[in-house]
Amino acid sequence: MSQEKTTMDLSRKFVRLVERREDGLVEFEFSIGDPELYAEMLLPADAYEDFCRINAVTVLEGEREEVEQDSGLGWSLHEANTRRY
Repeated sequence: MSQEKTTMDLSRKFVRLVERREDGLVEFEFSIGDPELYAEMLLPADAYEDFCRINAVTVLEGEREEVEQDSGLGWSLHEANTRRY
């Protein structure tokens, strides 16, 4: 069996805005190389703008794709804080 090697471009950085909160904090997802693998982050608005500029991010529009609900993997910290499970 041959497996294709895929390379990840670690110079590419992505941000998906989740929410600009009333308390001045910005919730967002930050990815390096692959937008599907992300860390959920929270920064003050000014720090968020600096973070995006310094990292030369590509801003991802819209919501991420839904994960099948029955898998147990389709939730985020934002969703856990805003929905009742």
